[in-house]
Amino acid sequence: MKKTPVWFDCDTGVDDAIALILLSQLDSFDVVGVSTVAGNVGVDKTTNNTLRVLDLCRVSYPVYRGAAQPMMREQITASYVHGEDGLGGVILPESERFPETLPAWDALYQAAVQHAGELVLIAVGPMTNIGLTLTKYKDFPNLIKRIVIMGGAAVGGNVTPAAEFNILADPEAAAMLFDCGVQVEMCGLDMTMKAYLTREELDDLAQLGTPQATFARDCLQRALKFGESYQLPGVALHDPAAVLYADDGAMFEARPAWVRVETKGSCTYGKTVTDLYSDKKYDMREHLAVINVDRDAFKDRLFELFARFG
Repeated sequence: MKKTPVWFDCDTGVDDAIALILLSQLDSFDVVGVSTVAGNVGVDKTTNNTLRVLDLCRVSYPVYRGAAQPMMREQITASYVHGEDGLGGVILPESERFPETLPAWDALYQAAVQHAGELVLIAVGPMTNIGLTLTKYKDFPNLIKRIVIMGGAAVGGNVTPAAEFNILADPEAAAMLFDCGVQVEMCGLDMTMKAYLTREELDDLAQLGTPQATFARDCLQRALKFGESYQLPGVALHDPAAVLYADDGAMFEARPAWVRVETKGSCTYGKTVTDLYSDKKYDMREHLAVINVDRDAFKDRLFELFARFG
């Protein structure tokens, strides 16, 4: 089976870590590069976390350090969910590897050129690296086969009533992405909040007895408690949902949508303004909004991939 070349852009916190673990076990993908960006925590931490988690997975994808700051706005983080270290306080051994010397945006463009028309970009952090790539390389959109992101929401937000974290962390970069002419498949909060594991299911996962499963249970405890404080049924696995959607959309529901990012509003800054239902207010519905997931199928697939480490 011919594998699909994939570039993974992340801000490795706890759900990014789970996404990396799943990514390492997907037979359909050839991961040609991983780029890091400031988001959940600073870029030095997201880069170190990425290298450590890849070591845990026993894979050596090249890692490229990306942007340390958003393109225009002041930096925000989500350490209140992911912990100051980004991994929920779980200590993994220091990696003996180092990030590559090429900046993330240059490496991403080179990969797009090398795999012209075939590269799939999965982005699960702030869109800063993509914005910088689009700024520097005007032909980049013509070289990408597919873009899947975890970010935004058709309705609502999580950091503010209007905005989801990954988009709010760099709205200007996200706006460039949705305007670049390539279809964006948006795995937003509408879907990812339904892709959760309960406390009991995390314990069941750890019963697999592998270092990867134990790490997953332990690193998600802080985020689980955060969710439970808001009466959520479990810990939402936002980034893993995007990865599994990119691999196989059968368990998900996606609809064509017009999507743009609000960069001016005082109450709506960072909102992914999404038209799913209006009567042709916007005739061009060039993006896809992923709005639902079969949670049981999601959970089963996640357990299946973790079991491969046994």
